[in-house]
Amino acid sequence: MGYQALYRVWRPQQFLDVVGQGHVTKTLQNALMQQKVSHAYLFSGPRGTGKTSAAKILAKAVNCEKNLVSEPCNECAACKGIADGSIPDVIEIDAASNNGVEEIRDIRDKVKYAPSAVAYKVYIVDEVHMLSQGAFNALLKTLEEPPKHVIFILATTEPHKIPLTIISRCQRFDFKRIQPQDIVGRMAQIATETGVVFDDQAMHIIARAAEGGMRDALSLLDQAISFSEDEVTVEDALTVTGSVSQAFLSRLAKALYEKDVTNVLQILEELLSMGKDPSRFIEDMIFFFRDMLLYQTAPGLADSFERAMIDPGFKELAEAVTTDYIYDIIESFNKTQQEMKWTNTPRIFLEVALVKLCHQERSAHVSDGRIEELQQKISELERQLQEIREKGIAITTEEKMAATQPKTQRVSKKAYKAPVGKIHQVLKSATKQDLNQVKSRWGEILEQLGQQNLKSLAALLNEAEPVAASSTAFVLKFKYDIHCQMAMENTRFLEVMAAIMQKITGHRLEVAGVPENQWQRIREDFLATQAIDSPDARVQQEEDPFIAEARKLVGDELLEIKE
Repeated sequence: MGYQALYRVWRPQQFLDVVGQGHVTKTLQNALMQQKVSHAYLFSGPRGTGKTSAAKILAKAVNCEKNLVSEPCNECAACKGIADGSIPDVIEIDAASNNGVEEIRDIRDKVKYAPSAVAYKVYIVDEVHMLSQGAFNALLKTLEEPPKHVIFILATTEPHKIPLTIISRCQRFDFKRIQPQDIVGRMAQIATETGVVFDDQAMHIIARAAEGGMRDALSLLDQAISFSEDEVTVEDALTVTGSVSQAFLSRLAKALYEKDVTNVLQILEELLSMGKDPSRFIEDMIFFFRDMLLYQTAPGLADSFERAMIDPGFKELAEAVTTDYIYDIIESFNKTQQEMKWTNTPRIFLEVALVKLCHQERSAHVSDGRIEELQQKISELERQLQEIREKGIAITTEEKMAATQPKTQRVSKKAYKAPVGKIHQVLKSATKQDLNQVKSRWGEILEQLGQQNLKSLAALLNEAEPVAASSTAFVLKFKYDIHCQMAMENTRFLEVMAAIMQKITGHRLEVAGVPENQWQRIREDFLATQAIDSPDARVQQEEDPFIAEARKLVGDELLEIKE
């Protein structure tokens, strides 16, 4: 196996090669020139953004035989030895597989010995958030006051899992997702130097599919090169990434706008027959209409488009539809996307959503011609009203109010809708033992949540309670709709809550929020469904005569039945 993947061959060897992280590389270069290198660094950010590469470059720069350099020379014995791993003073540790107390104690015992080949001994700890609590405690004192010849560089994709006592002892650098145009530039450079012929649009498709990770982009480019024959084309990039071409997206969007159900379903069938994933397809549609909305409201932001290319078909459709229509499309697709996550038949949900959109009335979306017509009528009415005033005819207060009554009323914001499908999935496998485990540790869970800089959301849970739990998720009932909506729409809250449940209960439990006024109905619907599906449905539906009499006397609201 003499071949090496592109992301390994073209791994950055200088700060100049680290794409899209200028705020990090410039700070480290200035620190090197001013001899202000810290004893501990924390590099955090998404995967494939250059954290470990920057750590190795920093290790070479501080040990480079050419003093006071902002870039390693990559020519001296120290730089070459660190690059090929022959110098034992630069130690890379994978915390995912070496996360115990013993491994950290071994580091603590060896850190006092001076380096043997270079000036500084550098420890690069990758995925440091995987260390156990005992390992973090063992690392604390050494990390705060290491010997002068030691530098620690910690790298992680999940900094919220690292204790604050560790973070406070490091200089923290947050690596951000790399912009698509920067990824395209780097891939074009690599393809040119390796002699690969490519299509510019194909590079943009791969860059957008990489979601901000250079390593992912180079892996996809590697696949596209292997898949292609003489040139990396748009079709090659679409096949490798699983994305949908803009031609299909434009055709479907136009058919939706024209309410052509048959054409819409035919296009969908054609896409799925090509092996496209329904979940990826609906994501592409959401981004396509998002780009259309940006084009209508801020045409100058074309560089931030995720899926769309500004071609004549896209321009024509963007000028025809209204912003309200785009809002409804995105909202409908977003709800469908959430429901598709909790079903074994996502295709059916997608087809139903498309048919609904085709049957949706367009009367709410007033065209520009209709607006002009209404404005003309208003002007005519104002002119007639002025003539009446000039003739001295009195107008009653009621008539004035009727004349100035606004023609349209603002639609109130829709209330939060609980994820019924997800809650039903939890209830199917829920047990009292799992619920009691969550309830018994609830106070501890709230305390942990407050320590994660989420005190405002932790306060919302004071009037919330777990009402059902399984081995994978639990249902959290909120007293007020707005509290439920604020919690469930906060992505960081959901991630932190799942991590806390993993730490306290031993299971990574996802949370499904439900307002109190919706919980009873969802529970009754689930019980009714279970009763219908059961072979003893007829027996279960027969109510005990005592319960029936009690129901007549006090009503359903005051009646509570306990087994």
